[in-house]
Order: sequence, then structure tokens, then C-alpha cells
Amino acid sequence: MGMELWQEKAQVLIEALPYIQRFNGKTIVVKYGGSAMIDQKLQHSVITDVALLKLVGFKPIIVHGGGKEISRWVKKAGKEPKFVNGLRVTDRETMEIAEMVLGRVNKGLVQMMESLASKPSVSAARTETPCG
Repeated sequence: MGMELWQEKAQVLIEALPYIQRFNGKTIVVKYGGSAMIDQKLQHSVITDVALLKLVGFKPIIVHGGGKEISRWVKKAGKEPKFVNGLRVTDRETMEIAEMVLGRVNKGLVQMMESLASKPSVSAARTETPCG
């Protein structure tokens, strides 16, 4: 790595230091959903950034969605996803599918965090709130 690149990285850290000091030990919420969850490279990048936040002393909580994956599984079950004014309408069977999918999404994010940060205490909540 060239000297200029090292200097650039050092400058970024120097600029970040006041924020790291200010928010050290604080809980921060990261909203994670939509297209960022579908692209594997982007997903790895987001989780790497969250792991860095954890490693510098923040307490990140990932609030994730999973609506596109839920719709995919609902279709696999032979049903059509139903929305009213942009909100998912669920029956009992769709709710079971949503719970299964969100559990899988959550587990995958936690595993990725654990692989990137040593023993994080990761909290993840679901943003997909079925109604109906």
C-alpha cells in the first residue's frame, strides 16, 4: 500500500475520532432493508460497516426487513401477496411464512456479524409488520 493511501486512511480515522468518542458505548439503530438486502456484495459491505461500529465501541442494533423474501415464499406456497395502501395483509398461513422468513433473515445477519466481529452482542428486530 502506497504512502498516500495510508495518509488518506489516517485522515479518515482522525476525522472520525470525535464521533467515535462521542458515541462510544451508545446504542445506535441501523435500518437495513430493501435492495440493500438482496445484493450479496452490498449486504456484506453493510454488515462489515456495522461490525466496525461494534468494534469501535458502539452498540449497533440492526432493524431489518424481509418483505421481498416473504413475497417470494408466499408465491412459492401458491398464494399471491396482498397489499392495501402499501401494507402487507396477512392471514394465518402468510403470517407463518413471514415468521419463518424473518427468522432466517435474522439468523443470517447475526451469523455474518459474528464472523466479522468477535463475539458481538447483536440485536436485530424485524421491520416487516404484518397487518390484517
